[in-house]
Amino acid sequence: MRASKQWEIAPGHLAGPSELAGFTDRASVRSGRPFRLYVTSSAGAFTVQAFRIGWYGGTGALLVWSSTPIPGVPQPAPLIAADRMVTTNWKPSLTVQTAGWPPGTYLLLLTAANGRQKYVPITIRSDSARGAVVIVNAVNTYQAYNAWGGYSLYHGPDSSYPTRSYRVSFDRPYDGNGAPLLFRFELPLLELADRSGVHLAYLTSVDLDADRTALTGARGILSLGHDEYWSLPMRAAVTRARDTGTNLAFLGGNSVYWRVRYAPSRLGPERVMIGYKDATLDPVHNRPDTTVRWISKPYPNPENSLNGMLYVCFARRASFVVREPGFFLFAGTGAVDGTAYPGLADTEIDRAYPLPGTPPNLEVVAHSPANCGPKHVFADATYYTVRSGAGVFNTGSMSWISTLGDRASPAAAFARTVTLNLLHALSAGPLGRNHPAVGNLSAFTRAGHAPQAPDLSTIGG
Repeated sequence: MRASKQWEIAPGHLAGPSELAGFTDRASVRSGRPFRLYVTSSAGAFTVQAFRIGWYGGTGALLVWSSTPIPGVPQPAPLIAADRMVTTNWKPSLTVQTAGWPPGTYLLLLTAANGRQKYVPITIRSDSARGAVVIVNAVNTYQAYNAWGGYSLYHGPDSSYPTRSYRVSFDRPYDGNGAPLLFRFELPLLELADRSGVHLAYLTSVDLDADRTALTGARGILSLGHDEYWSLPMRAAVTRARDTGTNLAFLGGNSVYWRVRYAPSRLGPERVMIGYKDATLDPVHNRPDTTVRWISKPYPNPENSLNGMLYVCFARRASFVVREPGFFLFAGTGAVDGTAYPGLADTEIDRAYPLPGTPPNLEVVAHSPANCGPKHVFADATYYTVRSGAGVFNTGSMSWISTLGDRASPAAAFARTVTLNLLHALSAGPLGRNHPAVGNLSAFTRAGHAPQAPDLSTIGG
């Protein structure tokens, strides 16, 4: 094994969507267990290198395995179902053995004979989360946005919402470089967490759904930068962990927004994610697992009871404004009341609302003016604690993790210090024992700051 910068695809070397692409038959496997890799290549033979993402002296990855050249062939064209779900009927290209691979988030780098390259992500999941801070790779959200083959949960080939798919399959490659959401919303955190020295464990969204014991004994759970799609068992597992003393941190915005459920494919269980986004379209139209927003009917269960806030909008170039400089996670930043960090309350943002489900001791630690088009709004960062002693921190900003990768800006330095403080605090045990939340939401709902909260009684599917 050796640290290497060779994991990065150089400009001009990215393969096209049908030139070279692949996927694995599992979102995660335990170390020592095999997985199958399915690859299409119109460029002939290819090799595979497995890189574990981490710090590694600043190189960003460790090479743990390399294949010999593998014959590459063009696989059949994608299959498109009546509801526009894209899947494949490919033959496996190879079976990969993972003996000796440490748990972590991995990128498989495919390199064709013509030098073109593409990534395939996979998680080597930890045998146990006990005593660890768990990093959850948000593979549900990866798949929701994945338009390989023409369709995602957002659009079809014409880029319109009405032509979207209602189901998406893990039995296909990801679009772009093969791991676009991992790069933007997870990779900088993976490097920083690895550098922190904190005991870490690694799981995926699918693991939280499939394994009721996956979070047993965890010290903390990290929801990363874009973690929008949650199933009922996922949410139940994380809530149960919080209520037995496991700390939570949401390092993004718009988390726990869409409810989804799984179905099997020919390759195994939980290989199809269902997300109609409309109760009138979903054949399962009046059950707790109907695929609508968590805030919506039927069976609404707004996300504020877990992450503390609700989604506001897609904002642009807003500053993160500190309002509780004495907050324990801000130690060492030098921030004072009103210190603003440009760009750190950006992209999709959350807001705290005085609504049912909002924790009564919710503490607003940052309150940041932002704009949703012509509308003036606020983005918040919050913290609350529960009876078990667990603490829950939410940055409320989808730009938090992407900013971590900026080596120079004051916003990045602030975010890195706060995140390192957070990692060490999560790993020390229930945050509420030493840092009970002090509710202050009422101070941010007075004239001039009063949020226009959604009417939960009227929201439909």
